[in-house]
Amino acid sequence: MTSAASLATDARPLPDRLDWQAPWYRPLQPLRAAWPGTRAGAVAAALNARAPAGVPVRFVPQSRLPPEQPYETFIFSTGQVPTRDNWHDFFNGLIWLRLPRTKARLNALQAAEIARRGTGGTRGPLRDAATLFDENALLLHAPDALWQALAAQRWQLLFGPLRPLWRHARMLVFGHSALEKLLAPYKSICVHVWRVAPAFDPAGDLRALDAWLVADLTPGKLAAKPFAPLPVLGIPGWWPANADAAFYKDPHVFRARRRPPGA
Repeated sequence: MTSAASLATDARPLPDRLDWQAPWYRPLQPLRAAWPGTRAGAVAAALNARAPAGVPVRFVPQSRLPPEQPYETFIFSTGQVPTRDNWHDFFNGLIWLRLPRTKARLNALQAAEIARRGTGGTRGPLRDAATLFDENALLLHAPDALWQALAAQRWQLLFGPLRPLWRHARMLVFGHSALEKLLAPYKSICVHVWRVAPAFDPAGDLRALDAWLVADLTPGKLAAKPFAPLPVLGIPGWWPANADAAFYKDPHVFRARRRPPGA
C-alpha cells in the first residue's frame, strides 16, 4: 500500500500514484487512462478531458472562485467547480464524473440553504448532512440482516456470524475526503454509510444508481442523518488484518452504540 511519505515526494501525475487495485479505488478505474502531466491546472484539465457526456459542470482553477463567494453557490450559478492540484480536489472531481447527478443534487441543496439562511453562524442540519454525505459517505446495498446489525453497531454479529453475507453486499466510497484518507489507510478511518435500495455494480454503469440517489436525497431525509458509522477497514476483504476476529475487539475503533438521552 502507498505510504503518505512516498505520495508527498512522488512527482508523477496523481492517477499514476494510486493503488488502483485497492477495493475503494477499483470502481474509479474507468477514469484512469489518458491523464496529462504535473503542470499547474493539470487536475482540472484532466477531469474536463475525461468527463463523459451529461456531466453538468466544468472544472476550473481555484483562482476563478471570487474571495467573497461561497464555493457551493459559485458552482451552482456558473456550472464551474474550482479545482486545486491536490488529492482532495482530484477525488472530488472523480466522483463528479462517476455520479454527476448526485453531486449536482447535493450542490443544489447546499446553494438553496445558503440562499435561505446565509453563511453566518451554524450551517443547519441540512447543510451539515449534505456536507457529511459529500465528504464521507459510503454507499451500501446489503441484505437486511447486515444493515440492521450495522445500524445497531453490533460489530461482533456484523463481522462474525453475519460475515458470509458481505459477499452479497455492494458498496462504493462516495466521499472524497474518505478516499483521500485511504491513500494511507489506518484502522480508525470511519465512513458514514448511506443505504441504497437497488442493487448496483460499483464497477459498472452507475447511471441507475445516480438517478435513484437524486430522488432519495430529499431535504427531510438528509436532515434526519440516517447514516450508520462504519470503520471502513473492517469490511471483509478490504484489509488483511480483519481476517483475524481480534481486529474487531478494539473498543476505541469498534465502539458501542451511544444510547439516546433517557434510554
